[in-house]
Amino acid sequence: MQPGSPDAPACHRRPLRRVGRRPGGRTRYCAPVTVQVEILNGVTDEVVEAFSTLLPQLSGSARPLDAAAIDAIKSSPAITILLARCDSKIAGMLTLAVFPIPTGLRAWIEDVVVDEAFRGRGAGEELTKAALRLAEAAGARTVDLTSRPSREAAGRLYERTGFKQRDSRLYRYSFD
Repeated sequence: MQPGSPDAPACHRRPLRRVGRRPGGRTRYCAPVTVQVEILNGVTDEVVEAFSTLLPQLSGSARPLDAAAIDAIKSSPAITILLARCDSKIAGMLTLAVFPIPTGLRAWIEDVVVDEAFRGRGAGEELTKAALRLAEAAGARTVDLTSRPSREAAGRLYERTGFKQRDSRLYRYSFD
């Protein structure tokens, strides 16, 4: 794996940044943190545990996944699962789907979640940037994603990384 290639781990050292004020007017700072992004290659107990921690933070209706279920998703040729590590712990994940359709190669970012304990440290941004690099390297014409309006921080992240809100209606058919 060559440094700078789309599948190389992204490592980002974030500088101290102001995150608010303490009582008495003193400024609070967030300590620098290293975020590393990697492609999920093997399903380990650590990965299964991370999924069981992260999925409920993403969706109240998501069912727990065992190693076989995670491996089945990971094994799909259209799917790349990215993991973000902060302080060597899995702090977040993102699923990138890249697939051909008659109008070209498309990509979707799905199931982006960062553990509550690590939010605000840049893991979501690094995951998103890594997914964009992979999609571009694969030849995707566009990358789409959806985000609920209530997830304001996520919306700001996507706009900061270059996404534009589309004038589109999203429909869903449910089999439940």
